[in-house]
Amino acid sequence: MFDGMMRRLIDPPLNRAGRWLAARGVGANGVTLAGLGFGLAAAGMIAIGVPAWAALGPLLVGRVFDGLDGAVARATTKTDFGGYLDIFCDFVFYAAIPLAFVLRDPATNGVAGAFLLASFYVNAASFLGFAILAEKRRMTTVQQGEKSLYYAVGLLEGTETIGFFVLICVVPALFAPAAAIFGALCIVTAAARMVLARRVFFDGAAAGG
Repeated sequence: MFDGMMRRLIDPPLNRAGRWLAARGVGANGVTLAGLGFGLAAAGMIAIGVPAWAALGPLLVGRVFDGLDGAVARATTKTDFGGYLDIFCDFVFYAAIPLAFVLRDPATNGVAGAFLLASFYVNAASFLGFAILAEKRRMTTVQQGEKSLYYAVGLLEGTETIGFFVLICVVPALFAPAAAIFGALCIVTAAARMVLARRVFFDGAAAGG
C-alpha cells in the first residue's frame, strides 16, 4: 500500500548510490545475493535465540541492498535473470524470518507461524499469477519504480512487511498475535488482487485455463 510513496522517497538516493557502485564495477546480482545473505543472517540470529532486536541490523542492511540492486542494474544493464534472482531472493527472505521465529519458540509461535507462511504462499501466488498475465498482455506500470515484473498494488506490500518484521524483532512476544493479524491481511490482499484480476483479465470466455 505504501510502496509507491516509499519509492519516491528512497529512489533518488538509491540511484545515486547505485551509479557510484556501478562505476566501481559492482554487479547488481552480487548486491542481490549480499542482501539475501544479510537477511538470512538475521533469520539465523533469531532462530538460535539471539535477542531479536539485534537481528534488526543485518535485516535492515539486507533490505537496503535489496533496493540497491535495482539501482545498480539501472546504472548498468538490466537483465531478465537479474529480475528473476531479485524476486526469488525476496521470497526466500520473507519466508526465512517467520520460520526463524517458529524455530525460536515452536510451542508459542508454531501455529501462527504456519498460518503466516501459508498466507504468504497464497499472496505470492496471486502476485505472480497477475504478473504473468500482465506480461502476456504487455501491461506496464511504474507505480513502484522500474521492475522486471508487473507489480500489482495491494493492501500489504514490501513496506508493510518490513514494518511487521521490525515490530516482531523489537517485541518478539507479539509474534503470534501479530502474525495472525498480518496473515489475515495477506489473505485479504490476495482476495482483492483476485477481484482485480477478474476485472482486468476476464474477456467473456468460458471459465478455465
